Amino acid sequence: MSTGAAVIFGNTGGVMEAALRTAYALITGHELDNVNIEAVRGMEGVREATIQVGDLPVKAAVAHGLANARQVLDGIMSGRFKDYHFIEIMCCPGGCLGGGGQPFPTDPKIRRKRAEAIYLQDRELPLRKSHENPAIKQLYEEFLGEPLGHKSHELLHTHYTPRAKKTASKAEKAQPKKTKVPVT
Repeated sequence: MSTGAAVIFGNTGGVMEAALRTAYALITGHELDNVNIEAVRGMEGVREATIQVGDLPVKAAVAHGLANARQVLDGIMSGRFKDYHFIEIMCCPGGCLGGGGQPFPTDPKIRRKRAEAIYLQDRELPLRKSHENPAIKQLYEEFLGEPLGHKSHELLHTHYTPRAKKTASKAEKAQPKKTKVPVT
Protein backbone atom coordinates (compact mmCIF):
# COMPACT_ATOMS: atom_id res chain seq x y z
CA MET A 1 0.00 0.00 0.00
CA SER A 2 1.37 3.38 -0.95
CA THR A 3 0.31 6.97 -0.47
CA GLY A 4 0.43 10.09 -2.56
CA ALA A 5 3.02 11.35 -0.09
CA ALA A 6 5.32 8.51 -1.11
CA VAL A 7 4.81 9.22 -4.81
CA ILE A 8 5.71 12.92 -4.58
CA PHE A 9 9.06 12.11 -2.92
CA GLY A 10 10.44 11.82 -6.48
CA ASN A 11 9.92 15.50 -7.22
CA THR A 12 11.78 18.49 -5.83
CA GLY A 13 9.73 19.76 -2.88
CA GLY A 14 7.98 16.41 -2.53
CA VAL A 15 9.72 15.30 0.65
CA MET A 16 8.94 18.71 2.15
CA GLU A 17 5.29 18.55 1.12
CA ALA A 18 4.82 14.98 2.37
CA ALA A 19 6.42 15.84 5.71
CA LEU A 20 4.30 18.98 6.09
CA ARG A 21 1.12 16.99 5.47
CA THR A 22 1.95 14.78 8.43
CA ALA A 23 3.51 17.52 10.57
CA TYR A 24 0.30 19.51 10.31
CA ALA A 25 -1.70 16.58 11.71
CA LEU A 26 0.82 15.84 14.47
CA ILE A 27 1.21 19.47 15.55
CA THR A 28 -2.41 20.61 15.34
CA GLY A 29 -4.30 17.36 15.94
CA HIS A 30 -6.33 18.09 12.78
CA GLU A 31 -6.02 17.05 9.15
CA LEU A 32 -5.30 19.54 6.38
CA ASP A 33 -8.33 20.52 4.32
CA ASN A 34 -6.14 20.83 1.21
CA VAL A 35 -3.02 18.63 1.15
CA ASN A 36 -1.64 20.30 -2.00
CA ILE A 37 1.04 22.57 -0.56
CA GLU A 38 1.74 24.60 -3.69
CA ALA A 39 4.26 26.91 -1.99
CA VAL A 40 6.95 24.19 -2.00
CA ARG A 41 6.24 22.98 -5.55
CA GLY A 42 7.94 24.20 -8.71
CA MET A 43 11.14 23.98 -10.69
CA GLU A 44 12.85 27.15 -9.48
CA GLY A 45 16.34 26.29 -8.24
CA VAL A 46 15.71 27.52 -4.68
CA ARG A 47 12.25 28.11 -3.24
CA GLU A 48 11.41 29.56 0.15
CA ALA A 49 8.01 29.49 1.81
CA THR A 50 6.29 30.04 5.13
CA ILE A 51 3.52 27.53 5.75
CA GLN A 52 1.08 28.13 8.58
CA VAL A 53 0.79 24.99 10.73
CA GLY A 54 -1.78 25.87 13.36
CA ASP A 55 -0.27 28.81 15.25
CA LEU A 56 3.25 28.00 14.03
CA PRO A 57 4.62 29.68 10.89
CA VAL A 58 6.98 27.02 9.46
CA LYS A 59 9.78 28.48 7.37
CA ALA A 60 10.92 26.10 4.66
CA ALA A 61 13.43 26.09 1.82
CA VAL A 62 13.66 23.68 -1.11
CA ALA A 63 16.60 23.35 -3.51
CA HIS A 64 17.49 20.99 -6.34
CA GLY A 65 20.64 20.68 -8.40
CA LEU A 66 24.14 20.92 -6.95
CA ALA A 67 24.69 24.62 -7.68
CA ASN A 68 21.46 25.46 -5.86
CA ALA A 69 22.38 23.09 -3.04
CA ARG A 70 25.68 24.96 -2.66
CA GLN A 71 23.79 28.27 -2.51
CA VAL A 72 21.59 26.99 0.33
CA LEU A 73 24.49 25.36 2.17
CA ASP A 74 26.43 28.63 1.99
CA GLY A 75 23.31 30.35 3.34
CA ILE A 76 23.17 27.90 6.23
CA MET A 77 26.83 28.53 7.05
CA SER A 78 26.35 32.31 6.92
CA GLY A 79 23.26 32.17 9.15
CA ARG A 80 20.83 33.28 6.46
CA PHE A 81 18.66 30.20 7.06
CA LYS A 82 19.11 30.08 10.85
CA ASP A 83 15.41 30.53 11.61
CA TYR A 84 14.23 27.95 9.07
CA HIS A 85 12.53 24.84 10.40
CA PHE A 86 12.96 22.54 7.41
CA ILE A 87 15.30 22.51 4.41
CA GLU A 88 15.07 19.97 1.60
CA ILE A 89 17.93 19.51 -0.85
CA MET A 90 17.85 17.14 -3.81
CA CYS A 91 21.00 16.85 -5.88
CA CYS A 92 19.38 15.97 -9.20
CA PRO A 93 17.69 18.60 -11.38
CA GLY A 94 13.99 18.52 -10.52
CA GLY A 95 14.63 15.91 -7.84
CA CYS A 96 14.85 12.17 -8.40
CA LEU A 97 12.65 12.46 -11.50
CA GLY A 98 15.63 14.13 -13.21
CA GLY A 99 18.26 11.76 -11.84
CA GLY A 100 20.59 9.28 -13.47
CA GLY A 101 18.21 6.37 -12.88
CA GLN A 102 15.54 7.91 -15.12
CA PRO A 103 15.09 7.41 -18.88
CA PHE A 104 17.13 9.68 -21.13
CA PRO A 105 16.97 12.22 -22.59
CA THR A 106 15.89 14.70 -19.94
CA ASP A 107 15.46 18.45 -20.10
CA PRO A 108 13.33 21.01 -18.25
CA LYS A 109 10.25 20.24 -20.38
CA ILE A 110 10.51 16.48 -19.73
CA ARG A 111 11.09 17.06 -16.01
CA ARG A 112 7.97 19.27 -15.84
CA LYS A 113 5.93 16.52 -17.53
CA ARG A 114 7.26 13.95 -15.07
CA ALA A 115 6.32 16.22 -12.16
CA GLU A 116 2.82 16.64 -13.57
CA ALA A 117 2.47 12.84 -13.76
CA ILE A 118 3.65 12.49 -10.16
CA TYR A 119 1.13 15.05 -8.90
CA LEU A 120 -1.64 13.40 -10.94
CA GLN A 121 -0.86 10.04 -9.35
CA ASP A 122 -0.82 11.69 -5.91
CA ARG A 123 -4.27 13.22 -6.51
CA GLU A 124 -5.72 9.88 -7.64
CA LEU A 125 -4.54 7.77 -4.69
CA PRO A 126 -7.04 7.17 -1.88
CA LEU A 127 -4.40 7.83 0.81
CA ARG A 128 -2.32 10.97 0.41
CA LYS A 129 -0.53 11.33 3.75
CA SER A 130 2.28 9.17 5.09
CA HIS A 131 0.66 8.78 8.50
CA GLU A 132 -2.43 7.23 6.86
CA ASN A 133 -0.45 4.32 5.39
CA PRO A 134 -1.60 1.10 7.14
CA ALA A 135 1.93 -0.34 7.07
CA ILE A 136 3.31 2.77 8.79
CA LYS A 137 0.53 2.66 11.37
CA GLN A 138 1.34 -0.98 12.09
CA LEU A 139 5.07 -0.24 12.36
CA TYR A 140 4.41 2.40 15.00
CA GLU A 141 1.83 0.32 16.87
CA GLU A 142 3.96 -2.82 17.01
CA PHE A 143 7.51 -1.50 17.18
CA LEU A 144 8.29 2.22 17.18
CA GLY A 145 5.66 3.45 19.62
CA GLU A 146 4.60 7.00 18.86
CA PRO A 147 5.77 9.41 16.18
CA LEU A 148 8.56 11.62 17.54
CA GLY A 149 8.95 9.20 20.46
CA HIS A 150 12.31 8.07 21.82
CA LYS A 151 12.60 4.84 19.82
CA SER A 152 11.48 6.33 16.50
CA HIS A 153 13.82 9.29 17.01
CA GLU A 154 16.75 7.04 17.85
CA LEU A 155 16.22 4.76 14.84
CA LEU A 156 14.91 7.13 12.15
CA HIS A 157 16.86 10.35 12.68
CA THR A 158 20.44 11.26 12.00
CA HIS A 159 22.69 13.97 13.33
CA TYR A 160 25.22 16.15 11.59
CA THR A 161 28.82 15.46 12.46
CA PRO A 162 31.38 17.99 11.24
CA ARG A 163 34.11 16.13 9.40
CA ALA A 164 36.20 18.92 7.91
CA LYS A 165 39.19 18.28 10.20
CA LYS A 166 39.07 14.52 9.63
CA THR A 167 38.73 14.97 5.88
CA ALA A 168 41.52 17.55 5.73
CA SER A 169 43.91 15.42 7.78
CA LYS A 170 43.23 12.35 5.60
CA ALA A 171 43.80 14.43 2.47
CA GLU A 172 47.08 15.73 3.86
CA LYS A 173 48.25 12.20 4.69
CA ALA A 174 47.32 11.03 1.18
CA GLN A 175 49.53 13.66 -0.47
CA PRO A 176 52.81 12.25 -1.80
CA LYS A 177 55.88 13.37 0.06
CA LYS A 178 57.93 15.92 -1.81
CA THR A 179 61.60 15.21 -1.87
CA LYS A 180 64.34 17.27 -3.42
CA VAL A 181 66.46 15.49 -5.93
CA PRO A 182 69.89 16.99 -6.37
CA VAL A 183 70.63 17.96 -9.93
CA THR A 184 74.21 17.29 -10.99
